Amino acid sequence: MDWTNANGLKVEIDGTAFPHLLCHSVLPYSNWEWAVPCHSESFLSLKAGLGATLWELGGVPPLLQTDQSSTATHQLQRAKQERGFNPDYLELCGHYGLEPRTINKACPNENGDIESAHGHLKRRLATHLTLRGRRDFGDEKEYAAFVGQICRGANVLRQEKVTEEMAVLRALPATRYPEADEIAVRVSSYSTARVKDSAYSVPSQLIGATVVALVSEAEVCFLHAGKEVARYRRRCRGEAAIDYRHVIHSLVRKPGAFARYIYREELFPRAVFRQSYDRLKQEKADRAEATYVRILALAAECGENEVAHVLGGLLREDILPSEDGVRERLVKPADSRPLLASFEPEIASYDRLLGVGS
Repeated sequence: MDWTNANGLKVEIDGTAFPHLLCHSVLPYSNWEWAVPCHSESFLSLKAGLGATLWELGGVPPLLQTDQSSTATHQLQRAKQERGFNPDYLELCGHYGLEPRTINKACPNENGDIESAHGHLKRRLATHLTLRGRRDFGDEKEYAAFVGQICRGANVLRQEKVTEEMAVLRALPATRYPEADEIAVRVSSYSTARVKDSAYSVPSQLIGATVVALVSEAEVCFLHAGKEVARYRRRCRGEAAIDYRHVIHSLVRKPGAFARYIYREELFPRAVFRQSYDRLKQEKADRAEATYVRILALAAECGENEVAHVLGGLLREDILPSEDGVRERLVKPADSRPLLASFEPEIASYDRLLGVGS
């Protein structure tokens, strides 16, 4: 097993460049392979990649070989020539009954099979992306499914030798090794929980409480009292993920806090909300914060799409946005809906159609 940089594939997720690695595994005898897109060479991606590989294979080989360059598998100490496996990696291998094995330091040729397979896999993926006609995917799951499809297609050609290998594989364990880290974290006064140097918002009712974060390679899920309260795409170190719906009600009670809110820029879900706030600051600076948070509360109550549409209309008409102005346009007059006459079937027409009584 090894990681390989796949940025050269120029894959996009929802129109945005997707820098990523492939966690790649190969059986050297048959060259059966499996690959899982991931964000980094980490223990999280190792757990997800290994679990996906073994379940796709349908069995467990006796050995798992890696190089010595990753903290996901080894304790890297410059003073020592030999690098031992870290405890987490040993526990993972123990769960699956794998014997961990490594190549010698600075001897990449000993991993030649997987290194060669990296190049073949990426060329195969590049060819199929070209045939596909586009490199954009709706989400990471769709892209992972594409990679899996290409691996399965290649593995069909290796089936004869794979059948020989399957005869000596051990059965899978009853469960996969947990692929998410579980972290307990306290919710700050800003209604955020910090996980691996990134801030994520949770409902403001949980300020001061302790929540459990389940951190996987791609997602962070927050639980309180066993129930999910928020779920986000994993953010890079230093970034924040703030859902205005979590904090807006506390800001409505204290609108002055909006100007001092450390993640204020995250409270403009679309450009039209930012444009509305800037317009309010220009014309009614003393009331801008209070007005804007009430408009944002309407978005949480009535729907972001609907409020964004109304704000766009007000700005195009050169009307200063206000809570009442937005609310008025959100409420449709009762008589604006067309009235439909009730349908009363004429039974005799069915009789004529069926020839009854003729």
